Amino acid sequence: MDAVHLDTHTAVWLYAGRKDLFPARVLKLLDNVDLYVSPMVLLEIQFLREAKKVDIKVDTFLRDMRAELGLKLCDANFASVILESVRVSWTRDPFDRLIVAQAMVDDALLITRDKLIGEHYRKAFWL
Repeated sequence: MDAVHLDTHTAVWLYAGRKDLFPARVLKLLDNVDLYVSPMVLLEIQFLREAKKVDIKVDTFLRDMRAELGLKLCDANFASVILESVRVSWTRDPFDRLIVAQAMVDDALLITRDKLIGEHYRKAFWL
């Protein structure tokens, strides 16, 4: 397995050092793969910051996560991601829709605790 995507919650938890929130099998996986986030994760973090739900600056997050975990920003073609997102009709959340679509374009696992994503994306990984 080469690449694994993180959803927003898992990325924020890793940034905060909250590995206690992850099942052991997810932590084991995280040690052996290249980690990616969709650019939508960065936008969602900014939205959460503006709503005062997190106190994370996007540029600091990206710099620190690159340094600590080798996190990469997924650079799949935006048009391909949008076209794939049309198939993700089971959610009205634009962030989830595009984050899942990005993972679909890369045919990648997506680390997420989100139950709705877990029910609909065959490569969602948590428990």
